[in-house]
Amino acid sequence: MAKNVITIPATISKYTVSPMHGRKKRKVAAYARVSTDHEEQQSSYEAQVDYYTHYIESRSDWEFVAVYADEGITGCNTKKRDGFNRMVEDALSGRIDLIITKSVSRFARNTVDSLTTIRKLKENGTECYFEKENIWTFDGKGELLITIMSSLAQEESRSISENCTWGQRKRFSDGKVTVPFGRFLGYDRGENGNLVVNEEQAKIVRKIYGMFLQGRSPYTIARLLTAEGIPSPGGKQKWYGGTVRSILTNEKYKGDALLQKVYTTDFLTKKKKKNTGEVPQYYVEENHEAIIEPETFDLVQDLMAARSKKEKQVCSMNIFSGKIKCGICGGWYGSKVWHSNDKYRKVVWRCNDKYADRKTCTSPKLDEKEIMELFLIAMNRLVDEKKEVLSTYQEIANHLYKTDALESEQTSLKEELSIAADLIDNCVQENAHSALDQEEYNKRYDSLVERYTGLKNRYDEVTELIVQKRAGQQRMRLFLEQLEQTERISEFDEMLWLSMIDYVTVYGKEDIRFTFKNGMEIAI
Repeated sequence: MAKNVITIPATISKYTVSPMHGRKKRKVAAYARVSTDHEEQQSSYEAQVDYYTHYIESRSDWEFVAVYADEGITGCNTKKRDGFNRMVEDALSGRIDLIITKSVSRFARNTVDSLTTIRKLKENGTECYFEKENIWTFDGKGELLITIMSSLAQEESRSISENCTWGQRKRFSDGKVTVPFGRFLGYDRGENGNLVVNEEQAKIVRKIYGMFLQGRSPYTIARLLTAEGIPSPGGKQKWYGGTVRSILTNEKYKGDALLQKVYTTDFLTKKKKKNTGEVPQYYVEENHEAIIEPETFDLVQDLMAARSKKEKQVCSMNIFSGKIKCGICGGWYGSKVWHSNDKYRKVVWRCNDKYADRKTCTSPKLDEKEIMELFLIAMNRLVDEKKEVLSTYQEIANHLYKTDALESEQTSLKEELSIAADLIDNCVQENAHSALDQEEYNKRYDSLVERYTGLKNRYDEVTELIVQKRAGQQRMRLFLEQLEQTERISEFDEMLWLSMIDYVTVYGKEDIRFTFKNGMEIAI
């Protein structure tokens, strides 16, 4: 006997949890986004906001909530899209029933982000409508179409990213330099887009280099700049040692420019990584007017490298840090505070390795007053011999720091490197287009690479020697200029201590030797 089955239709939507035939208005919002801040994109952004506001308000069955928007934001991920994230939060809290947007690509170019967000909204009863593709996410075919369209949008984003990368690297290879001028101290953007010196800011840059050459550390320089109320490159009141260090090591201040220091590893996350050889770099010489003389810049790099070795053992917050060396064990002196909590408080300097490895170093301690008094004696002895020192060391500098022969060898090596690189390239191309004996090819290729490597190693050595000699020449010049202006002193001068003394070696109370920055040693 046949059964009589009566179908009872659903009366409540499983998505909106509201009566099927109810007259309740849907709470509707729209989402608009443009990916750049360009003027033409600005008009598009405003047009989207205006269009959706009127579109939603014109429907009697819809209740206007808001137009959520992101201006000048990429759609490759949702992390920094404040408007988008606020809209999703409002939808999940029940304030929105329907979200309208222009297209899938406006919603998200990342397939995973797009699908994850749509599913989350769907589970909470919020539908999305993509006008261009005519897709409703509550439709049975909606998710399949969304997947396809999101994938296409993601691939379009990949293509745009690759084109932008190619264009940027083409600019680099052509020697076109760009910097974040809003946060770059010392330069403004010129008419042709290149760097033009901002004289007021350039004074600060020169001040920083001058203080470093006097012997002050990046941390100390930052503290002094903050105390003087000088704004940082980002317009902040407080300076940090890292900011000062970046200024001291930026080649743009000597008129050159190294391009492609960082690169983007993933077009979706926009994550950047320091370029350590993964992609080509381009070095543009004499690109713009220098604020710091190239010789002075090279000297600073030389001093930075030397100090970085010391900083592993000593702290550079005090003017005596990294300046006093133990002649017994080779360690560096550090400050120690005696009677820190009473009236007998005293700061003394002692070898940091005095009791290391269960061995007792016999070098004596010194207090700061003793160091200052000994410096007065050494400095005045140097001033008494000033005339002889100036003539002798100027003659030494003229011979010791000559780079003519090295520069000639550098030019010759550069030409040979170019030839060797072409030979390697020709060898690879020949093997790719002809059937060569692979054993013979490998021998030939290895021989060419070995030749290139040898030339490159020598070229790097010669270049480093030239830099060191120029830095040494500049160091000597600055020392002799300071000495020429200095007369006998009767009290400790911090600037003279920093600019004239390289280090002090303590062998004993009766044997303390001051080594000046010209290499001259005076024993006290």
